[in-house]
Amino acid sequence: MAKLVFEDTQEEVNLPDDSPIIEACEQAGVPFACTEGVCGTCVIEVVEGMENLSEFNQAEADFLGELDRERLACQCRLKQGCVKIKF
Repeated sequence: MAKLVFEDTQEEVNLPDDSPIIEACEQAGVPFACTEGVCGTCVIEVVEGMENLSEFNQAEADFLGELDRERLACQCRLKQGCVKIKF
């Protein structure tokens, strides 16, 4: 079981390993528009645990440019472990 932590609220959500994070993020208040990785509305900052997320995909590379601490919540999967994000 993996864990997603929202830094601002300290809310923690347990997810099965290799789960998309979109639903948990949406429930926590992350704004979404297209959910296809095109609009960038759902940009989140990964505070801890980037290694526990899926690899950057082409949609993220196209939108974000520099692949550092930002991710698109609509494109991420939580592979395992714990990830702390803020939005």
